[in-house]
Amino acid sequence: MKAVLDIERVMAAIKAVIPADKMPVALHEPSLVGNEWAYLKDCLDSTYVSYVGPYVDRFEGMLADFTGARKVVAVVNGTAALHMALILVGVQRNDEVLIPALTFVATANAVAYCGAVPHFVDSDERTLGLDPHKLRDYLKDITSKVAKPCVNRHTGRRIKAVIPMHTFGHPVDLDPLGEVCREYGVTMIEDAAESLGSYYKGRHTGNDGRVSILSFNGNKTLTTGGGGAIITNDEALGRLAKHLTTTAKKPHRWAYEHDDIGYNYRMPNLNAAVGCAQMERLPSFLASKRNLAETYRQAFQGIDGVAFFTEPIFARSNYWLNILLLDEACADQRDELLEKTNEVGIMTRPAWTLMHRLPMYRGCPAMELSVAERLSKSLINIPSSAFLGGENA
Repeated sequence: MKAVLDIERVMAAIKAVIPADKMPVALHEPSLVGNEWAYLKDCLDSTYVSYVGPYVDRFEGMLADFTGARKVVAVVNGTAALHMALILVGVQRNDEVLIPALTFVATANAVAYCGAVPHFVDSDERTLGLDPHKLRDYLKDITSKVAKPCVNRHTGRRIKAVIPMHTFGHPVDLDPLGEVCREYGVTMIEDAAESLGSYYKGRHTGNDGRVSILSFNGNKTLTTGGGGAIITNDEALGRLAKHLTTTAKKPHRWAYEHDDIGYNYRMPNLNAAVGCAQMERLPSFLASKRNLAETYRQAFQGIDGVAFFTEPIFARSNYWLNILLLDEACADQRDELLEKTNEVGIMTRPAWTLMHRLPMYRGCPAMELSVAERLSKSLINIPSSAFLGGENA
C-alpha cells in the first residue's frame, strides 16, 4: 500500500509554531530594529559611504572576535569572497575543485570564474553537507596513488581544493575531512556562507579551512543587505586578501599604483554600518533561532512520514533555515505540500537544484550521488526568521 503523508497535519504543525499575527510569513526575514538607523545616519553624515570608513574596520573586528579567526576581510558578497578564496589558495585554470552537488549555485560559479572545473561529491545524511568518508573512498579510486599534487587519473587534471558547504547552517564533519585533505594534498576552503554562529566541536565554522567565507545577504542570520567576508587564521594570506580586494592598489597619498590583478570587492562603509548593528544583536538572533528549532522539533513529533532535521551530535547549529525531510515513500507528495503551504501564506521551498543537473555543469566530473539525489527530492525549508522564536529577536 502506498504511503500517504497527512499534509493537513503537517500544515497544522507549522501553523501551531507561527503566531497568527505573523501571517503571511516569509522563509527568512531580517530583523532591523537595533542601531541600524543610527549607524547609517552617522555614516551618511560623515560622508564616508564607500569602503574607506570606520564601520568597515569595526565590523571586521567584531567578526574576528566572534568567530575566533585572526583575520577578517569584509567584501561585497559571499560569491566574491568565494572567488577570492579560490585565488588565494592558488586554484588555476583547468584545476578541479571538489564541491557538494547539494549546494547553492554560487559555490560552483566561483570555481567557474577561475576557469577551474567543479567536481561534484555526495552528501552525508547526518549533516546534509559533504561526506568525508565517501570522499576518501572515491579519491582512492580515481587517483593513481596518494600524491601531491593530487591528480584525477580519468581527466589528468589536478584536484587542488575542496569546498565543504555547511548546509543550512549545519556543520560538516570537519575532522575526517581535514584528514582526507592532508592525505591527498587538497586545500580546504570552508563555504560558511550559511553558518555564522555554528560550531563544530566547540570551534566556530570557518576556522578549519586555510581560508573560509561568510555571507550577509538579506536572508542570512545576520545581514548587511549584500555582503560577505573572507576569514583566515593565516595573517599573511589575510593581508593579501585585503590588498587584492582593494584593486591591488599600493598605499600612496595620491598615486594610483597597482602591483597585481586586483578586484574591486571591498564592502562599503554603509553596509558595514548595518553589519555592526546586527552583530550587536547576533547572540539574541541565535538564541531565538534555536528556540524556534526546538519548538518545531516538538511540533513534528509523532507525525508519520516527515521528520524535523536536527543538528549532528558533534555540532551546534545556528539553524539558519529549518528543514523537514519527507520519508522516501512520501517524497512524491513534496510538491503538493509546497503548493498548499505557499497558497495559505506560509513560504516554503525545496532544496536547490543539484549542481550536476544545471545545464552549464552537466559535463563536469561527479561521483555517485545517491544521498544528494534522495535529499533533493525530500527536503523542504520552512519559515525560520529569528523573530518567530522569541521576543528578543
